[in-house]
Amino acid sequence: MAKTIKDPGVGRSSNKHAKRFINSDGSFNIKHINRPSSLSESYEYLINISWSKFFLWVLLGYILINTLFAFVYLFLGISGITKPTGSIFSDFLNAFFFSAQTITTVGYGKMAPKGMLLGVISSFEALIGLLSFSFVTGLLYGRFSKPKANIQFSKSIILREYKSVDCIMFRLMSRSANIMIRPRIEATLSLSQKGKDKKYINNFYNLKLERSSITYLPTTWTIVHAIDDTSPLKDFDRKELSQLHGEVLLLISYYDESFAQEVHQVHSYVLKNVKQDQKFIPAFYYDEDGFTILDHNKLDKTFVNTSDKTSDL
Repeated sequence: MAKTIKDPGVGRSSNKHAKRFINSDGSFNIKHINRPSSLSESYEYLINISWSKFFLWVLLGYILINTLFAFVYLFLGISGITKPTGSIFSDFLNAFFFSAQTITTVGYGKMAPKGMLLGVISSFEALIGLLSFSFVTGLLYGRFSKPKANIQFSKSIILREYKSVDCIMFRLMSRSANIMIRPRIEATLSLSQKGKDKKYINNFYNLKLERSSITYLPTTWTIVHAIDDTSPLKDFDRKELSQLHGEVLLLISYYDESFAQEVHQVHSYVLKNVKQDQKFIPAFYYDEDGFTILDHNKLDKTFVNTSDKTSDL
């Protein structure tokens, strides 16, 4: 009989309607309330958001700063920068373009501040521009240099007979062309079950894998857990297994040559989403010249397994 292990860090308390611990994108499914915020969190936020959102924030900040200074120049008098046009909108655009030239330190020369006050304000804006672009440059460096695992997991987790034993399987690969050096994986089963006091608690079990580490991974890796006498799932039939409030928690680590250090990534699968009697389609093959061709679109492709159930993965 499989023995429970200590809480890996997600908590033993549970609920009948409790959701999964780890989302499909690898983030933990936790909502924070009454959490104090700090300015340093803005850096962390800008480092982790998508590239489209990042550049949208940069563009928005650029427009807002220039708009603010444009109103200042317009309030103090556009004549201190260039000849008024008689149109508020045209004068605003001239003030905006002068602000853009000042904050970027371009200074085409057609428009220039006249007087001490406008000179001080434009100099202050130039300083803000230097600091802002330095901040954005630091963010760009941080986004490129931050170590980040680049693993793609199959969307499906399957249950089929393999070597005369029911097994649950999933597979993974690297999203990039870099070779994953010495990848290793830890799998923990979390089962939310009702106790004698009718309260739900989480019980945790180590899942023994066919292979928990390999030397390198240039193609795909199918992870296999056999539901044998040592498995915590051996007391459940196939129908019961698909109805369990269970989640397979994964932690994979490997050495990444791009960052020259070890990186980590978490992922999880929910037992309710198990596909039965399916088999993964091979994701790589050899061309006529003998090169190995890896098709990333086939990582999650499966088909109904009607062949020899003890065949290879």
